[in-house]
Amino acid sequence: MSSTVMDPETERVVEAAHRASPEVAARPYAERAGWLESLAEALTAHRDELVDIADRETHLGAQRLAGEVVRTTGQLRMFADAVREGAFLEAIIDHRRDDATPPAPDLRRMLVPLGPVAVFAASNFPFAFSVLGGDTASALAGGNPVVVKAHEGHPVLSRRVLELAQEAVQDAPAGLIGMIEGQAQGVALVQDSRIRAVGFTGSQRGGRYLFDLAMARPDPIPFHGELGSLNPVVVTEAAAEARAEEIAAGLAASFTLGAGQFCTKPGLVLTPAGSGLADRVAAHAGPVPHPLLNERIAAGFRDGLAQMLTTDGVERVSDHSDTAPAVLRTSTDRVREAPEVLLEEVFGPTTLIVEYRDEADLNDVLTLLPASLTASVHTAEGEDVGAAMAALTERAGRVVFGGWPTGVAVTAAQHHGGPYPASTSVHTSVGTTAVRRFLRPLCYQDVPEACLPLALRDGNPLGIPRQVDGATVG
Repeated sequence: MSSTVMDPETERVVEAAHRASPEVAARPYAERAGWLESLAEALTAHRDELVDIADRETHLGAQRLAGEVVRTTGQLRMFADAVREGAFLEAIIDHRRDDATPPAPDLRRMLVPLGPVAVFAASNFPFAFSVLGGDTASALAGGNPVVVKAHEGHPVLSRRVLELAQEAVQDAPAGLIGMIEGQAQGVALVQDSRIRAVGFTGSQRGGRYLFDLAMARPDPIPFHGELGSLNPVVVTEAAAEARAEEIAAGLAASFTLGAGQFCTKPGLVLTPAGSGLADRVAAHAGPVPHPLLNERIAAGFRDGLAQMLTTDGVERVSDHSDTAPAVLRTSTDRVREAPEVLLEEVFGPTTLIVEYRDEADLNDVLTLLPASLTASVHTAEGEDVGAAMAALTERAGRVVFGGWPTGVAVTAAQHHGGPYPASTSVHTSVGTTAVRRFLRPLCYQDVPEACLPLALRDGNPLGIPRQVDGATVG
């Protein structure tokens, strides 16, 4: 494997993270939580300034971006709380048992940091999945320095956020948070032996390329990539009969949210033939509220849409103007004939309505769908959708019942991920368990009390939840 040469600035940033790593891991957990809170406070204090910069670079709108700042600061504070609470360490103690067969030694296990983490920022969430987004927050919560690869779609914002972040954590080891720019330097980052894990949000093509690089290293490292998603929706016949207008309005709002540039956008909707849902959705879908993020994304949207529309049996039922979202309609038979086109994500304001004949036809085509971040079901009360649910739960990281997948609540129980190709990871990128991506288990056997980390000492000096001799305490 040939390695890309780092430029001097990238080398400086990576080396700083490498040097900081042992000290970052050793600092008290309360101090680590304080860094996260200080980062949240810095974003809050400069929200108006940052939203203005972000809107100029992304066109996402001040209201949407202001809400994203609040989500990002809430996420940082949530991880601070998780660090203080301590359950993320998964501390387990099994005391020596001489009466066991065979006798068991004293074993104590917890999770420890991996080391410097590379975080690739996303284009469509310039705060929540960028310099101080979820990957950075969870990596820092785990005690790892972070090197962010800035997204070229919002460079001015990224530099300003980094400047504020470094000012906010001046008491932390130098190298706690750094940033690089440029695609070639991102490649060099993944290949560098000082980087111990990667968090990525972006396209399937780009993510898979970097994943392969991470796996081809002499020392392969975890690559936690979110790579895009079709996010199928199933509408049953009874639901279509009872709530057609409500479902159409909800779908129109969901697939056009943020000009269709959400990774959870419902891109394919299975509905009964003759339900008229496609026409209803087209009637509810208003003009796209703002331009797409950049010309590369716009060109990809145009190309993907054109490829679908040149496929036999696919028609556009919505307005053909440049500002109108694209509502497409086809049949399950066409999906079976051209899955390589019709089951691909088109990033932007479009959704494909696929009409099925009966329940057997629906359940058969569900087996063809690629894995996704989400899957949604709209049904009538008491209706048996067991077969559909079984197929969807096999292919999704989050199943939504009676709602829409856009909008990812930042809570402890959230899971944002899914089987490949939606993600290269079994872990989530949202929610408190996201920290698990950047930790590894370490077991201590018969280690003297004075040599153990505080989290594993008798008496529980940190007061954290632990499992001791099979019972949860603390």
